[in-house]
Amino acid sequence: MLKTLKTYTLRASGIVAALALAACGSLSQVSDKGTTDEPVWPDPADTSFDTGSYPSLENLRLVGSGMTKDQLYNLLGRPHFAEGLAGVREWDYLFHFRTANGDLTCQYKVLFDKDKLARSFLWKPQGCADLLNPAQPAPAAPSSYSLNSDVLFAFGSATLTAAGQAEVARVAAQLGQRDGAAVTVVGHTDRIGSDAANMTLSQRRAQSVRDALVSNGVAASSIRAVGAGESQPVVQCAEGSRSEVVACLAPNRRVEIAVEKRG
Repeated sequence: MLKTLKTYTLRASGIVAALALAACGSLSQVSDKGTTDEPVWPDPADTSFDTGSYPSLENLRLVGSGMTKDQLYNLLGRPHFAEGLAGVREWDYLFHFRTANGDLTCQYKVLFDKDKLARSFLWKPQGCADLLNPAQPAPAAPSSYSLNSDVLFAFGSATLTAAGQAEVARVAAQLGQRDGAAVTVVGHTDRIGSDAANMTLSQRRAQSVRDALVSNGVAASSIRAVGAGESQPVVQCAEGSRSEVVACLAPNRRVEIAVEKRG
């Protein structure tokens, strides 16, 4: 009888110890603020939820700091590992995601503060967190460009500088996204010089930019070059020294590229 009682007592003590350990509810050392410096990840083979689950990305995006366990349970379901029976401040999940490259398996950990509110959300591997960022559509290419002639050309010249070549190549790369578009290149000058000379210079500059676009892969048939001379200024400047007037009129010296979708 005494031996049986001792055996029962030892077994009971073991059960109590196991329950006490389970009641700790934490694999990692979780602070009162719901953080940890060294997260401990359970072995995926030990999941109590058979092989994990395929969660809703929309629900995962709704998860945030300050949520209660009931709110998390509603979004993600029960945790997939047996972290403990009481006082649990760490939930672990084993998630699977369908991707273009096949299934991806990730571990997800939620840490709770001393008031049992969710505060930290961890992924293993860390790159799994990127799944929550929806793909952003590529920004549409601009429908017009205004290029500073003083960057494209030397003063009074229609030969593209090295910087000008690079600038036109940048625009050509964006125009490549607009297949079937009609492109108009318009050259502009300031008022310095005669009307005839400015018209000729603006036409030559527009043609230089057109040729550079074509050499960078834009279809020649889609581009026309036009010279506007000094007829469309964007600034007006008072008289002064030549250097002052040249500097003031800089915005008028430009090449504009307009892109129009064909019907």
